[in-house]
Amino acid sequence: MSTKRYSEADLRVLVDTFRNPMLAVVEGRVLVANDAYVALVGLRRVQVEGRPVMDFIQPEDRSRVVERYWRVESGAPLHDGSQLFQVPCADGVAREVAVTASRFALERGGGGLLLNCTPMENRPPEMSVAERLVETSAGLVSAHSENAVRRVALKGLEAAGFRARLLRWEGEGLLARDGEPLPEDARLGLESLADGRPVFGGADQAAPSHVYLPVGGPQAEVLWVEGHWVAPRHGSVLMLFAKVVGAALTDARVQAESARSRWEMEAVAQVARFVAQPSPPTQEDFLARVAPLLQADAAALHLSSPAEGALTLAAHVGLHDGADAQRLAGVLSCGAEGALSSAADEAALAAHSGGRLGAGAAVCLKRGGEVCGLLQVLRAPGRPFDERDLRLLGTLSELLVTLLEQRRLRAESSRQLDETRLLLDLARTTSGVLETSSILDVAADFLVRLLDVSNCYILLYDESARLLRGAAASIAHREFFRTVVLPLHGDGLTARVARERRPIAVEDVAAAEGGFNPELAHRFDEKALLALPLTSREELIGVVVVDDTRGPRAFGPELIELAEATCGQLALSIANARLYESLWASYAELAATRAEMVKRERLAALGELSAIVAHEVRNPLGVIFNAVASLRRLLVPGGDAAMLLDILGEESDRLNRIVGDLLDYTRPRDPVLQQEDLGRVLQDSLEAARMQGGGADRSIRIQSDVEPGLPPVPMDRRLIRQALVNVAVNAIQSMPQGGLVQVRARREAHAGREQLRIDVVDQGPGIPAELLHRVFEPFFTTKAQGTGLGLAVVRRILEEHRGEIAVDSIPGRGTTFTFRLPLSQPPSFP
Repeated sequence: MSTKRYSEADLRVLVDTFRNPMLAVVEGRVLVANDAYVALVGLRRVQVEGRPVMDFIQPEDRSRVVERYWRVESGAPLHDGSQLFQVPCADGVAREVAVTASRFALERGGGGLLLNCTPMENRPPEMSVAERLVETSAGLVSAHSENAVRRVALKGLEAAGFRARLLRWEGEGLLARDGEPLPEDARLGLESLADGRPVFGGADQAAPSHVYLPVGGPQAEVLWVEGHWVAPRHGSVLMLFAKVVGAALTDARVQAESARSRWEMEAVAQVARFVAQPSPPTQEDFLARVAPLLQADAAALHLSSPAEGALTLAAHVGLHDGADAQRLAGVLSCGAEGALSSAADEAALAAHSGGRLGAGAAVCLKRGGEVCGLLQVLRAPGRPFDERDLRLLGTLSELLVTLLEQRRLRAESSRQLDETRLLLDLARTTSGVLETSSILDVAADFLVRLLDVSNCYILLYDESARLLRGAAASIAHREFFRTVVLPLHGDGLTARVARERRPIAVEDVAAAEGGFNPELAHRFDEKALLALPLTSREELIGVVVVDDTRGPRAFGPELIELAEATCGQLALSIANARLYESLWASYAELAATRAEMVKRERLAALGELSAIVAHEVRNPLGVIFNAVASLRRLLVPGGDAAMLLDILGEESDRLNRIVGDLLDYTRPRDPVLQQEDLGRVLQDSLEAARMQGGGADRSIRIQSDVEPGLPPVPMDRRLIRQALVNVAVNAIQSMPQGGLVQVRARREAHAGREQLRIDVVDQGPGIPAELLHRVFEPFFTTKAQGTGLGLAVVRRILEEHRGEIAVDSIPGRGTTFTFRLPLSQPPSFP
């Protein structure tokens, strides 16, 4: 080491005097570099000075040199001779230099190393080529795909100064992977491939210009190499490189196949778990799961129709709805092992999809050895499927068949469960309902759900008229169908079913040549019909007809059998309901007869008793009336005597009225009905009530409101007037302080027929709720002077008119009596 101490300027002058590359390094960084070194690395001076010196050492040798440098910095001795290093340059080529190091001291203290670099210009070019090929061979290890191996190999040959291409065998000849035209002597490539040795070309030149190297590997490929250093003496090196490339391609293929196999297993396991969910996914969900696995842009599922066996589009993803989807998904067909799209198929796919799709694969779905469907996947043009995709698609199609079977079994189980529940509901309903009309309405709606039809119609057999009458229908046509009457003779569907006692189906109404009622079929827009007889103990009860308005339909044996079983249960329920209704009608008639007999006997006994009482009471009453009148005339009483005579007269008069009311209540009457003007009857009755009830002495207002256009009402004017007077008098007497009595008359629908309604409303104190149900009982009264027969007479009058009376009262707010009289009935009772 020189004892001289250098400044940075001195070092720059020192290194610039040398023509070979020189640089001064202090603390691991380049302090000064001369022009020769800057030219060596291909950079500018400012890009070199100040940087770590290790940036100019090849990465493979960097760790070792770093450790060596810091040992020298710590005082370790320098090597006497020079050392060879690879210096990376800006053009991407590493240049080999011999470096000699010496120490120097700095003015500011410390020191550094002066590195004298000698480029190794006389190195044989074959060595550089061989090293580049060795480096490329090492780089092939990190390439994990066949395309990556080919890319690294071609790039390495280009870096070594060669021009290279890959040619592949396609069964009939060689094709260039880069798409460019083949070399003129490409036949030499076939010779190289056949013999497994390098074959040199360039017959038009004195020395070989290129060589064909058999690569081997999973595909038959040939490496075409052109360059200045192509010569037979280098053939072994190039052949070794070609074998390394072939081995890398084989390894990449094996890795890719292994990765593909693992991925396929995972994909199949994933789809299997997806299919095995407690609730099976839909067909569209399955296609949406499968399409991304195969990198498909669209997928379609065709299933065979049970009736026709033809394949129809059942589900799809990635396709537009409508006829275009049907045509696009129907381009591909497949054999036993599946099929990949041909050139014609791809052209058709592109035409139907507007260029969006252009490659496809298809496999058949089989159940029990029979083809039941077709699964297709489609991709964009230029992305064809291969045999591996077809194999995976075949495996996934087996899972799809499993899914379809699961869904079929689940749907079948669900259908059977629904049918069982519906049958149970029908049995529970019909057993709990003993009214025929209610049973029929429930059964019609039930059969629509059970048989999955559009409408249901039930006709009952009228034996006396030999007709089938519409009795019930599902909700859409219920009211109209009750007016339908069909004859039992002729060739109509219902008539034939009734006569032959067997089910008859019309699967396509439009194609049938008759055998049904065309008017009803047109009205209900029927496309298919099924009629079944209702019989009980070999006796015809009626006919059930179901239709389908969605389109023609084949009614299978299972459905007809289910419908027959349901109709059998329905017929039994109708027969039981009829028996019950007949029994109930007999009981009701018997009860009514008994009640009428009791009532008549009571009235007869009461009438006889009333006649005796009236005879025995009215004779003394006549004597009392005469005696009171004589006393008034003879004595001209005053004071207490006059008051006592007044009491005697009033009580005698009251006793006379009681006898009269009793006779009115018990006297048998047959009302003579005539068409009467209700307004005049009301006016006459209310005037009489005002006089009898004392309304003239108090501020009583009576308001009458009759509906305009009310027709004449059939009634016995005298009796209805008596009933109205009795009720109106009670209303007036219930308001001792005065008030308003409202009488309203109008028409209303009640109990299935049009009736006259008359409301008499007062503003009295009302009737207590616990007494409301007794107001029409004979001899029940809350008045001190009442007989308790007024309202009983009113109810009897209305019952004799086939009407009714009702009462509604709110304590403290008044009472309303409601009369209801039929607006149409015979002029008089038979």
